[in-house]
Amino acid sequence: MSRRTSPEEFKIRMKEHHEKKSTKKGISGEERRFSSLSNPKEDITKLPSSTFTKQKTLNDVMKMELIEDKNCGEIKQIWEEYHKQKEVIAAAIPSIIYDTIHSRSQQFPVFVFPLPRDKGYEYFLCQFSGHEAHFTPLINYQAHKENAPECLTMTHYIDLKEKGLVLMHGEYNKDVLNGTEAQCLANQLQLYYGQGNAKRLKLLERFTYTPQEFKHMDLIAELECLSL
Repeated sequence: MSRRTSPEEFKIRMKEHHEKKSTKKGISGEERRFSSLSNPKEDITKLPSSTFTKQKTLNDVMKMELIEDKNCGEIKQIWEEYHKQKEVIAAAIPSIIYDTIHSRSQQFPVFVFPLPRDKGYEYFLCQFSGHEAHFTPLINYQAHKENAPECLTMTHYIDLKEKGLVLMHGEYNKDVLNGTEAQCLANQLQLYYGQGNAKRLKLLERFTYTPQEFKHMDLIAELECLSL
């Protein structure tokens, strides 16, 4: 089922997590554990360059004729209905917000986000490439670098940007994340890259420019502040 939680709803869910830290999150009621080390994906240096340079279009996901004559409100509704029964995350982002996200993704192309687990937090590395955001457990990135397998890929389709919307489609590895966890990472991305919060911007700057001053626990403190 698609996940379309807004940052405001995300704050509510974080409050519920804060009040009930022992909540079980896994599929079929299993507790969510930390990621285990995975095998690397195929060496990207051996893949054709077109794999990385071709910009995906909205027509790759759905038929453009379904929405080309619709207004923003209608497009948002169609996009959400289209993903309603799919195991993906999706969002319709106002173009002005996506402009901020994309601009910051070029300034801060790599960052890490914490994800609540049963016995603490696990860090996931996010790396931007064009209009895509690729996530992998930090443990896998430390082992395999650029060949670490993605557990979540968010693609932003800019075909309708002039109409005022950018449509996001995110696919996740269900062996690593469930839908709620994938949405948690997506919402953190929007909170850091799409909003003007000075504290979060400072964390982006420290991670990128003065990593010796960056403290991972600051990310957890910021995440838990959302529950207050």
